[in-house]
Amino acid sequence: MRSFVALREVNLGLQANQVFQTYLALPADRYKTAEEVTGFFRPLLLRLKALPGVVHAAASSSIPPLNYGESKIEIAGKTREEEWQSLFQRVSEEYFQTLRIEFKQGRGFSEVEVHEARKVAVVNETFVRKYLPNDNPIGRRVHLARLDTSADPLEDKGFEIVGVVGDVRNRGLHVPIDPEVWIPYTTAGSGAQVLMLRTAVDPGTMMQAVQREVWATDSGVALVYPSMLEDRIGEELYAGPRFGFLLMTIFGCIGLILVTVGVYSVLAFSTTQKTHEIGIRMALGAEAADVHRLVVKTGLRLVAWGIGIGIVGSLVLGRAIETQLVGVAVYDPPTFAATTLLLMITAAIACWIPARRAARVDPMVALRDE
Repeated sequence: MRSFVALREVNLGLQANQVFQTYLALPADRYKTAEEVTGFFRPLLLRLKALPGVVHAAASSSIPPLNYGESKIEIAGKTREEEWQSLFQRVSEEYFQTLRIEFKQGRGFSEVEVHEARKVAVVNETFVRKYLPNDNPIGRRVHLARLDTSADPLEDKGFEIVGVVGDVRNRGLHVPIDPEVWIPYTTAGSGAQVLMLRTAVDPGTMMQAVQREVWATDSGVALVYPSMLEDRIGEELYAGPRFGFLLMTIFGCIGLILVTVGVYSVLAFSTTQKTHEIGIRMALGAEAADVHRLVVKTGLRLVAWGIGIGIVGSLVLGRAIETQLVGVAVYDPPTFAATTLLLMITAAIACWIPARRAARVDPMVALRDE
């Protein structure tokens, strides 16, 4: 349960609110090359930017925060022993403004650079930390081998790094962020198929207007799963954990209730069985406070042993769910402390109530109790 709460607080590296998104099913026979794709998106983006309420419009090759485009890379002037890999996306010039991704160094793409398909690139902080830890990344050239396999492969696959952005989640929430490179969608291939709009109005109201402009540009293009980006991210990243959270909450609470009731019942019954012993102690001069202290101490000692054994078992079995935890360690002190405290309080009450009842009984009555 605490892991799911931590999951909701994970920084995605972008702002998904007020963003409309849709996947565009471009006919494969007419949109193979960068030139063909550019011929569709350039007029469409101009149309969309002119719509009332639209702040920014962008095209990209994937819907954040998941990215499946990956390439072997080389960095000019850098030697390596192992093979270097990086995720990459093809985007338009307003991509970073649309998602409000923060720049740490340099700048984004200009409209002229995208229009002229210049070889420029933006990388994330993980890319810099992993491949250029002691160097200034601005001005370095990165080669993307994957561009050889596009419909219009580039002879020169080197892109000059002009900016560095803060890390954006690109493998989901449970997996560490991978190095990532963004390049203009006009440079190669037919990768750009996602449309995103940042709006000043409710993004949900943009559906008809976007559909009208898409069909005015090409009536053969279909909009697939149009929705608000927040909703899409919720379905992609949080639906599974949310269901797991619900199940864990239900079964966890049921289990905790059963344990609490069980501990109380066993200790209360055990204490009640000592009514005869309590009567003897009181007949010999023991005070009620002494009886309470003795009974509660005995009960807590038993519970302490049980909790100790339970913690050891939890530490061993906790490894089974380690991969499902985010922001919470398997050996989570607050969880262990809260559970231990609850069981100790339950045990104290379970011992004290029947002990108090027995201590208030007349010693002669208690002595006759069997």
